[in-house]
Order: sequence, then C-alpha cells, then structure tokens
Amino acid sequence: MRFPNRDAVSERGSDRSAGLSRRRLLGASAAATTAGLGGCVELPRADVDSVAPVTTTCTDVDPADSVSEYATHPDDDVSLFRRGLRRLGYYPDEVVPASVRVDWSFPINRVGHTAAKASPVPTPDGETIVFAGDDGRVYARAPTGEQRWSVQTDATGLGFHGSAAIVDGTAYIGGYDGDLYALDIETGNMVWRTRSADLEGTLAIGSSPAYYDETLYVIAEYGSPSSGALWAIDPETGEPIWSDDRVWGQAHPSPTIDLEAGRILAGSNDGVVYCWTFPSLEFAWSFQADADGEEQEGGQFRAGAEIKGTVAAHDGYGYVGSWDDNFYCLDLEDGSLEWAFETDGSIMSNPAVDVDADVVYMGSDDGYVYAIDAKPGEKRWSADVNGRVIGALTVTAGTVLVGSYDSYLYALDKETGDRCWRVENRGRVTSAPVPIDGRIYYAERGVFSNYYDDDRETRLEEPGHAYCLVERE
Repeated sequence: MRFPNRDAVSERGSDRSAGLSRRRLLGASAAATTAGLGGCVELPRADVDSVAPVTTTCTDVDPADSVSEYATHPDDDVSLFRRGLRRLGYYPDEVVPASVRVDWSFPINRVGHTAAKASPVPTPDGETIVFAGDDGRVYARAPTGEQRWSVQTDATGLGFHGSAAIVDGTAYIGGYDGDLYALDIETGNMVWRTRSADLEGTLAIGSSPAYYDETLYVIAEYGSPSSGALWAIDPETGEPIWSDDRVWGQAHPSPTIDLEAGRILAGSNDGVVYCWTFPSLEFAWSFQADADGEEQEGGQFRAGAEIKGTVAAHDGYGYVGSWDDNFYCLDLEDGSLEWAFETDGSIMSNPAVDVDADVVYMGSDDGYVYAIDAKPGEKRWSADVNGRVIGALTVTAGTVLVGSYDSYLYALDKETGDRCWRVENRGRVTSAPVPIDGRIYYAERGVFSNYYDDDRETRLEEPGHAYCLVERE
C-alpha cells in the first residue's frame, strides 16, 4: 500500500518520512525490552454459576440470515475488536439465550489498573477465541474451553487492554510495554515483534489494531510529553510505514475506519477526536469536546473531556462519549457537531449501533444504559445497571449485552431496556461481550481490596476471569 500525500502535515503533526518528529525534538526516550516469549498453561475453572432469574420475557426475534459488510469486515479472513472497521459491536445474526449458565472460565486478569480489560476476539471461523490478560499473557481457547496455547509476553507491567486483530491466521495485538506483537493462531509462536524503540519510544499501545488492504493501523501513546500517534504498519514484517503524531494526551481508543465516508478517526485524552482521510491519510479535521480542567503539557490541552471509548461510525456519522458527561454525534465529512446527549456521569464506554433500526446504545458512569435514536439524538429508553459502564456494549438480534461495575453482565431487551437476565461474576465486567454460535465470551477485572485507600496496601483477592456462557437447559 502506498500513501501519496506524505508531505501533508499540520503545525502539530508530523509524517515519519519527513525527518525529526515533534516527539524526537522534545527528546522523548525509547526503552526497549529484551525478554522473549514462553509457554504457560492455565487450567479452566467453572465454579461460578450464579445466574439471577429471568425478570422479563425479551423480544422473541429470529436472527438475520446474513450481516452486511457495513457491520463486519469486507474480508472473510479478518476478525476485529467490535467486529468490523466501523466498530459497531453489531451481531444481528446472533440470538442471546433466554436463560444462561457459565460453561467454563479461567483466570486471566491480575492487575489493578482501572482501564477496561481486553475483549475476546474469535477467529473468522469461530473455532478459536483469543483472550489477552493484563499480566501480559495471550490465550487461545476452543469454544468448549480447551486451551490450544498460552504465551507469556514481555508486557508484564500492565499487560494488554486492547484486543487482537486476527488476519489470515495471525493475531496482532499491542501491549502496555509499548510493543506490537504478531502471534501465530495455530501455535502461539511469535511471528514478529515491533519494539517501542521502532515506534519512537511508545509508552503503551492500549488500542486495538484495525486492518485493511494489507495494512495495520494502530494508535500509540507516549509520555514526556503526554501525546499519541496514528501508525500504519506492514502486517507481514511489523515495519512502520507511516505515522502522524499530532495527537495530544495519551490516546487509548482504537482507530475506526469508514470506507464509504473515506475516514479513519480516533479520540484521545485531550478530549479531541482526530480524523484523517482514508486511505490517503491526509489530516481532515478535529473536534474538541468541552474540556474545563487544568492545563496539561504547558497548555497544549486541558483535562476534563477525555475520550476513552472508540468511535462507532454509522451512515456518515461518528458516535462517541466524553468525560464531559456528553455523548456526541459528529458529521464524518467535516467533524461538525450534529447533536450531543448529556448524562449524569462521565462516558468512557464503547457504544454499539443497530444499523438496521438506526439506534445507538451507550453506557455512562451514572449507572445507566441509554438507547438513542441515531439521527435526532433523542432518548428511546434508559436502563439502570447498578454501576458504572466503562466497557463495550454489544447489540444482537433482540438484546443489548453490557457489563457493569456491580460485577454483573446484563442482557437487556433492545426494544424496551427491560432486563432479560444478569449473571453475577467475581469482578467488574469491563470487556465487550462477544456472542458467537450460541456462546457469549467476555472478561472481568480482578477483585481488589483497599484499592482506593491510600493508607492500606492494595491486595489482589482473586484474579479476574474470562467466561463462556451457554444456554441453560
């Protein structure tokens, strides 16, 4: 793939081919790690099976016969976080069971970092599910729970919070060690590893890669200064192809690509959504949410409007929430504000979009899930889930799946918001629930004591687990 307009940069952006970047001029250092990969086996546990009774009869629907490329990926051999390039989290071909039980689980998350945990990603054929833990391990499981392989990477500090992109037998995932890994799906062996030093000294890669037309796209974050960059990577070799480091604040969200609109975009901790043309990668526009906090990085940006969630792109618009308590709808053509929906708390969850009904579903720190008409921005319903929602929502043929800080996974009727069921877990559920072939996969945070107590040592009481739910017979 070629990028014809590599000299088009702004006063805050740089192209990697244009010489020294802003980050290099400011003297950011790069730290390279040296340890290799090793195998590690964990046996599954299935000792959690506490499912509250069904509280309502959810809408009885039939699954769609097929799903358009709009919601999935145009290539059959690609599987991504939020299912497709537009990051919609939309599964109209999946029906959530009316009652469920835990089929299997295994420990995966042991770090107290409050970021949302990595979400499971199935291979395109659904025969292998890739999980990533916050201790730096990556696992491959069969749908029935058998472990195919497990590898320990060098991302041992805060591990993985982004999810894998799976392309033609290879899983690509970025770690909080600042490295980007490529792992063979069959064996877990490392295909290549792009070091932090090769990416101008990344602090971490918390985003989930996107893939299109033989190129990976990933957002990286940096310290000193607090900033980020969009990178294009060769998936065969891991070699960086192009970058733009105009992003301020340490960017966590994953890049979203809308092929029809010709846009690639992502938000950052500076409260800005950045957008480039696609595939030419010329900078197109930026949108600033309502930041009202202290100045950061010498006044380069203000806190208060951090954007943590990944943009969902639908029908020419982008949908994303902010720490300023607002959920925004942006015109992808020019970044203009179409509407804003205000809640009573910060918004850092990843929205889901029913593209057939034109309804957007999102969660807030106010403890509610909202269904919003995509075009006018009007509320259809809200549902109390008894805790903050910081992970990703999923919408299926008749149900919205969402994890809560109250340690339950909820299934809500997508037409009314009524609770169909909820599953009690060990820790707070912050990954995306992923429904495939009658099974629901997700992961939770570890259980900690004294986490917000400065006077006492924080303790891991129990690791967070990955789960597989099946129909209760």
